[in-house]
Amino acid sequence: MTPGEREQHVISLIDRLCLTRTLKRDEWITVIRERTPGAAEHLFELARNVRHLHYGHDIYIRGLIEFTNYCKNDCYYCGIRKSNANAQRYRLSKEDILACCHLGYGLGFRTFVLQGGEDGYFTDDRLCEIVSEIRHQFPDCAITLSVGERPRESYRRLYEAGADRYLLRHETYDAEHYGRLHPPQLSAARRKHCLWVLKELGYQVGTGFMVGSPYQTPENLADDMLFLRKLNPQMVGIGPFVPHHDTPFADAPGGTVELTVYMLGLIRLLLPRVLLPATTALGTIAADGREQGILAGANVIMPNLSPPGVREKYLLYDNKLCTGAEAAESLDRLKAQMEKIGYRIAVSRGDSLNI
Repeated sequence: MTPGEREQHVISLIDRLCLTRTLKRDEWITVIRERTPGAAEHLFELARNVRHLHYGHDIYIRGLIEFTNYCKNDCYYCGIRKSNANAQRYRLSKEDILACCHLGYGLGFRTFVLQGGEDGYFTDDRLCEIVSEIRHQFPDCAITLSVGERPRESYRRLYEAGADRYLLRHETYDAEHYGRLHPPQLSAARRKHCLWVLKELGYQVGTGFMVGSPYQTPENLADDMLFLRKLNPQMVGIGPFVPHHDTPFADAPGGTVELTVYMLGLIRLLLPRVLLPATTALGTIAADGREQGILAGANVIMPNLSPPGVREKYLLYDNKLCTGAEAAESLDRLKAQMEKIGYRIAVSRGDSLNI
């Protein structure tokens, strides 16, 4: 095949994905491995059309509250891993968290995302108390949790306390690849089991994976796409792998904007009604990274509502974007950035249509 013929073959597969929402594993591998700038532009145009069909030009904002950077796990890529003695640990109190919500509500946020490491201090009782109080004070808002793997009973209690959504990235579908990124105590099977439990309990579920993580292959990404098709989540969060200097992968090459936005476009065609963030990591590695994500089919941005004094301590990776337009106080600047590319910030819960 000539380069031109290969590009046309990839474009034909992208067209078929748009029509049928499915590809075979070998076809996914081809679409990912053989991508070209021309194929990417074709993909992004289709992805934008699909996104506009279901969500118009609205961008949903989520108020991110990073309430603890303690974590019992030792994931090899993560800056808040248990063995990182240089991490400056902190926990927000219930009052701190509620103050973040009050600030966010006044700014127009109608979804709060409580994200933290797997911190044993936040027992079910403590977390349920926090969730219940947010639900009581902000009845018109959605509450999203991102606090890792927990027992089914814990997920059930949190759901009954008022949590609507749960974010749990599967990181990578392939068990062998997962094992190269995590200590033996963690498993891909357990991660995926938690996602199915969350769905059964009634949560709007979000999952996702790193793009360009160490040892990742096009075959790994193809398996991730097949898993997304099977799980059919309400949200998918992907972002480029960005190294952290205090981890075993400190010197590993990071993921790229190019491949990340390409995968965003493919996910939009695979799951047309899914909520798809342009992540902080994307904005970290490129000044216009989130704009590129939006133009590839994304429709969610998650500004930081955490107190300014702790934002730089929740350092999952180096140079994390936590000031400027990432900070919730700079929402006007973010609105201007989105308007410049033809989109508008919506004041709403922004529930997923993928139900």
